[in-house]
Amino acid sequence: MPRLRFDLQHTDTGTKARAGLITTDHGVIQTPIFMPVGTAGSVKAVSQQQLMEDVDAKIILGNTYHLYLRPGLKVLEAAGGLHAFNHWDRPILTDSGGYQVFSLAASRKITEEGVLFQSHIDGSKHLFTPETVMDIQRSIGADIIMAFDECPPYPSEYAYVRDSMELTHRWLDRCIKRFSDTDDRYGYTQNLFPIVHGGTFPDLRKASCAYVASKDAPGNAIGGLSVGEPTEMIYEFTALCCEALPAEKPRYLMGVGTPWDLLECIAHGVDMFDCVMPTRNGRNAMLFTSEGVVNIDNKKWEFDFSPIDTGIPCPTSHHYSKAYLRHLMKAKEYLGLTIASIHNLAFYLWLMGEARRHILEGDFASWKIDMVERIKTRR
Repeated sequence: MPRLRFDLQHTDTGTKARAGLITTDHGVIQTPIFMPVGTAGSVKAVSQQQLMEDVDAKIILGNTYHLYLRPGLKVLEAAGGLHAFNHWDRPILTDSGGYQVFSLAASRKITEEGVLFQSHIDGSKHLFTPETVMDIQRSIGADIIMAFDECPPYPSEYAYVRDSMELTHRWLDRCIKRFSDTDDRYGYTQNLFPIVHGGTFPDLRKASCAYVASKDAPGNAIGGLSVGEPTEMIYEFTALCCEALPAEKPRYLMGVGTPWDLLECIAHGVDMFDCVMPTRNGRNAMLFTSEGVVNIDNKKWEFDFSPIDTGIPCPTSHHYSKAYLRHLMKAKEYLGLTIASIHNLAFYLWLMGEARRHILEGDFASWKIDMVERIKTRR
């Protein structure tokens, strides 16, 4: 079956921003795109219907580590894969679990073979290898499968980051072999993306980009840039990687970030993003709006009966008032978490659509400057 296709439609003249189309068997994705994070097969507090109707998400994420542990592969395979299990008929990307391995530093052991770790649920021991991670993601049924990687923390010594990167490259070769030796599941094409590493060392990043690019995968990811680095360093190394990775393949920056981070990284040539920030911050009363950042807990919103945000095309954001959402948050009503999460996700997707429109219209550079200033304003 044909693999994922990327059609580059336009590159901005004032920046490196790109507009394109990613075609998968579960649908076409207009880029730049933000992908809501559904770690355990669900975007927290938001239903699949709401993701489609209010947010208009084109692709969501699942996580290999979490889905492997619960509900487990037997359930997912019996259901016919994650698409059938959670009734989502648009594309899905699965993160390989490398970041979870990074976050489980106290309960895992990394070797050449793979990673031995303890479940955060019941303490049971499990081994992830490049081969098993490919098999697991095949069984989950993602359209886009990520290579297994080690994500070094920031800051780390040069020698450690170099050794980690080289291990990730060796794992990538094993991932590619296993992926090539196995068949797509559930009747549609699955696609493997490698991940660039190298920490905050330019020579290592360039070496990793060259190694990843040589594999001629349908797309490439930039990893290890959301682990505590200063913001300007994230931008610097994103730009370096975008310059080194092939222009004809989509570039996915993993785990980044704020709305203004996304706009800055789009300007460097990133096409795909994911982050838990819109839903996590929403559940903690922070709203990203078309007029700036709102802490809905603040007393100033107690009698504000205006809609949450009429500047974005989201029915939920138009339907409920700031005062009502504040009340729900104060009362710890679950509906408040849902409304805030839907709104923030819809804002992120609206922002990506606006960025795409301005790239195609040729005024992205000037629009970005005005938009970043506007959406960073604290209201």
